[in-house]
Amino acid sequence: MPDSNFLSAPLWLIEVLHIVTLSLHLIAMNFLFGGIMVLLFGQFEDKWNNPFVQKYIKMLPNAMAMTVSFGVAPLLFVQLTYPRQIYSASIISGWYWLMIFVVVMIAYYFLYALSFNKQTPTKQKIYLSIAFACLLYVSFIYSSVFSLAEKPDLYKLLYAEGQGGTIINPEIGSYLFRWLHMLTGAMTVGGFCIAFVGRKNEKAFKVGKDFYLWGMVAAMATGFAYMMGLGPLMKPFMKSPAIWLVTISFVLSLGSLHFLFKKKFAIATTMLSVSFIAMIYTRHVLRKLSLVGFYDPSEMTVNAQWSPFVIFLIFFVLMVGTVWYMLKLYFGKQE
Repeated sequence: MPDSNFLSAPLWLIEVLHIVTLSLHLIAMNFLFGGIMVLLFGQFEDKWNNPFVQKYIKMLPNAMAMTVSFGVAPLLFVQLTYPRQIYSASIISGWYWLMIFVVVMIAYYFLYALSFNKQTPTKQKIYLSIAFACLLYVSFIYSSVFSLAEKPDLYKLLYAEGQGGTIINPEIGSYLFRWLHMLTGAMTVGGFCIAFVGRKNEKAFKVGKDFYLWGMVAAMATGFAYMMGLGPLMKPFMKSPAIWLVTISFVLSLGSLHFLFKKKFAIATTMLSVSFIAMIYTRHVLRKLSLVGFYDPSEMTVNAQWSPFVIFLIFFVLMVGTVWYMLKLYFGKQE
């Protein structure tokens, strides 16, 4: 039987690619999911007939496509690094995991229906709410499965109790604030995106900056609650470089808030992006700390298989270039 217990590239390369691709995925996801949250709950004037709201709605199907496209690579890289953990956790919640594909297609359908047809205000709200509920489901299942993957003892016990694939991670306290932090973070970035897209529309800009402000407050509160609930992981976490990344991320987030209010978008975007990547790397460190004593990817044998990586890099660069060109066309000067 062939041995599959190895890494097909150096660990540092896999981790860098994972963080880069996950960052792009989360940016697209926050534009989509966070934007939907702001559209649904923001106080826009004559919301469903508002030209700005309609403009943003028409971008949602493309944002959904980018979210899905950018989401494939980080999922593959994390499965490549933690194959047994991710596989075991997804098997425990197998039916919920498989339903993600169905739910995403439902969300996609309603976003396209909302974009292509001039619906009544009631239908627009219903369609957008259905898409929001679908994405909310996906976010919760991801939080449940990936948090379960960090608890080998728990998923071993759960699998022994039943192999039906219908179990949700029962230790909800260990990932509730993690999930809420993701939701409030999405709302924060969604507010930033609304403010940027609507920068020439004072009312839209105000809605966006208000969501950015209060979303950031909520994200910091839920992030702090999540950190306080780390339990035995708190001590090694405080001794790791990740605590400095959290501090840097906190300071940069506050700085980006200041510059957004001043409409200095280049500086605000740079600070938010660095803060974003710092938080993603922090989460990567926490995964490693939670698996200490169970699994260490650095101990895996490296059996390099460069051809798949070269093919991936070629198509990845082409995809990023295509997305950049699409954004340039959309936000560029139009006659």
